[in-house]
Amino acid sequence: MIKLTCHSCQKPLSIDETKLPMKEVAFPCPVCKTRITVDRRKLDASPEEEAVTPVDEEVDDELGEKGLIIGLDTPALRAAVRSIGLSPLHFPADEAAREFFLQEYPALVIFAPAQLAAPPLADAQAMTSVSTVDRRKGFYVLVAENLRTLDGNAAFLYGMNLVVSTKDLAQFSRIHRDADNYHRKLYLSLNALTAENR
Repeated sequence: MIKLTCHSCQKPLSIDETKLPMKEVAFPCPVCKTRITVDRRKLDASPEEEAVTPVDEEVDDELGEKGLIIGLDTPALRAAVRSIGLSPLHFPADEAAREFFLQEYPALVIFAPAQLAAPPLADAQAMTSVSTVDRRKGFYVLVAENLRTLDGNAAFLYGMNLVVSTKDLAQFSRIHRDADNYHRKLYLSLNALTAENR
């Protein structure tokens, strides 16, 4: 048995190395879902710490459809993105996020500013200034402590599809589903017209 510790939540884990294939494998931490890699080929050749390596966030983010997090990066934000079946991808600033967005068009973009200022959100200028056609390919969510979840006025003023209070992130899956369904119904006819004109 090999002993390792999740680099994110510090959960101690034990793995029967004889059940591992002779290659690098990745698995989620049973507690926080952070991806961890183990390479059995390195177990005999080097100390345990080198054989058990946490997956870089960038490597973790290569898996599956993306959900962008711009600004702060917290386990709660990553869990919220994962709760709707997306792989979180973090960008500290929105300029780099804009380049990625315009190439990949991820379904979700979460803005998490360190401090929420009055509208417009300066930390989101590059992303909110994309063309209307491009903008409609993503669902923009603003997350901050001093917001009221589902506040339509705040969403409008900040140029977002949805605003969520940090304390409500545990219910993000339900909140996003309801808001996304409303958003789709609202723009159904506009989307149909856009599709016809292509």
